[in-house]
Amino acid sequence: MSVTDAVLPGGATAALVVFAIRLLREPRRLGNAVWLGVALLLAGLWLLRAALHLEWLTPILAGVVAIVALLLPAALVVNGVRMVRREGRSLANLLSFLLGVGMLVLEGLLFVPLGRWGSALVATATVLACYFGFLFASLLGYSILYGRLRRRTGFDAIIVLGCGLDGDRVTPLLAARLDRAIRLYEREPAPPLLVVSGGRGPGETTTEAAAMDEYLSSRGIPPERIRREDRATTTEENLTFSAELLPGGVRPPRVLAVTSNYHVFRTAVECRRLGLPFDAAGAPTARYFLPSALLREFAALILHYRRTTIAACALIIGTGLALAIFA
Repeated sequence: MSVTDAVLPGGATAALVVFAIRLLREPRRLGNAVWLGVALLLAGLWLLRAALHLEWLTPILAGVVAIVALLLPAALVVNGVRMVRREGRSLANLLSFLLGVGMLVLEGLLFVPLGRWGSALVATATVLACYFGFLFASLLGYSILYGRLRRRTGFDAIIVLGCGLDGDRVTPLLAARLDRAIRLYEREPAPPLLVVSGGRGPGETTTEAAAMDEYLSSRGIPPERIRREDRATTTEENLTFSAELLPGGVRPPRVLAVTSNYHVFRTAVECRRLGLPFDAAGAPTARYFLPSALLREFAALILHYRRTTIAACALIIGTGLALAIFA
């Protein structure tokens, strides 16, 4: 047995143990996603190495990789076009399109002779793309896992985070959040308090909190079980200002923040950063909307941990330059 055959499964097991310990201590940590990603990556490399010993399987794996390398960016481009047609032209709605085009360009450059420095630049860009791709896949996988881990009942309060109105009307995205909150409310034996959170944004004729209050009341939620938080314009303010409306007491209230499914983990991370012992749950989102929404969430988390991101990018770029100079 080679050293690699021992290191890969051992490393995967060690990373999985670290992940499990961190998960038990605090599930709302971004580092949990990275450790889970490391464990799965090492396990995948170990399985791939074992599979490569089967000669008949090698061309099949190569074909699968080639197909994915072409289909994934193409699917992102198609999704970006659909986003612009349905949601309007903006940088946020163009994210999946731009990422897909960037991936196709980078993949094409891998087969073009560019000379020493050009090849070094493309190689460095490829490593950076792999780094961010690993982080994105790790966060996506852990976000799905986190959504399955939270408690299901026993909440004293449910906070519904706003996400914009169409004039004074609740949008389908916000309605999905409110409908999820109603289902959770009806599941509780003792009706929890519902806090609707959101101020008034550009193009809106009323506050999000007022519109959400009206939506809940029209669906049978008693007015005394609803509280409005009508100042917030960011997720941080949603959580902070809503916490001020919760009932006090010796025991901290058990609180659930309801948002869209793509926004759940960032909301949980934000709760931890603010020192709020809140859980988070997600409402379903239209499938065409998910790629761009997930990319926005990923960008927000990366910017939140920008020091680590800058350090990692500097290390990758510096290594690429060193290899180009001294190789």
